[in-house]
Amino acid sequence: MRQRPNRVDLHIHSTASDGVFTPSEVVHKAMERELSVIALTDHDTLGGVAEAQRAAVGTDLEVITGVEVNSEGDWGDLHFLGYYVDPENGLLRERLQTMQDARLGRARGMVERLREMGMPLEWKEVRALAGGDSVGRPHVAQALRKRGYVGTTQEAFDHFIGNDGPAYVPRLRLTPPEVIEAIIGAGGVPVLAHPGHYWAALERLPEFVGYGLRGVEVYYPDHSPQEIETLLGLCREYGLLFTGGTDFHGPAVREGAPLGSIYVPFECVERLREAAGR
Repeated sequence: MRQRPNRVDLHIHSTASDGVFTPSEVVHKAMERELSVIALTDHDTLGGVAEAQRAAVGTDLEVITGVEVNSEGDWGDLHFLGYYVDPENGLLRERLQTMQDARLGRARGMVERLREMGMPLEWKEVRALAGGDSVGRPHVAQALRKRGYVGTTQEAFDHFIGNDGPAYVPRLRLTPPEVIEAIIGAGGVPVLAHPGHYWAALERLPEFVGYGLRGVEVYYPDHSPQEIETLLGLCREYGLLFTGGTDFHGPAVREGAPLGSIYVPFECVERLREAAGR
């Protein structure tokens, strides 16, 4: 069966967080793949959106202002996507800044633990690898690889900075109500990201809808056709819109899929625009 042509990718990361390509490079690659609409959704930062939108000026590509925000409650770690948010909104900026500050402290803590374990790293080296506002474990892993302490970044996660690793440091996460409130307060549309990563949390979908959740990311690399149908059924049941994307980080990155490689119906964009009042 021929793969359906795809024009949409609503889940993309750049060097503003833990992606490989700059926001401008992401835009150019999206145009090479003849995409019509993308959303830059870096982790806990809107720092790359303006550059991406500038790079798309004068083209037929729409770059939606987006963000992916990590959250945690008694159900575990959840991620939410915010679409069409106002980057200048005070509450959203405050909460994202809190998350970024916490990320910096966490990364510094991991660097310190690694030093105590006999694997010293320079903090400026880790910051340089991050490039943007958001510093995370992938950048610490890259620094470990560059120093020759590990052969691959995956080895760094497996042996040192994974959730059960000796250099792991927990991080601050907002609660789902706080995340959803901030996205809505910034005029955005909150969507539950990659629910296939935490199926048990879907039992609390009515609770999230009560907080103001507007959609679910249905089309995603890890979702099987059967899971997609299940999620579409939940969207119909609760009156939620559906979105999708690749979670693209770059080539040779284990998370996500190649840019534009997941079919996302254009209806997703139309319903997002309607929900955001565009």
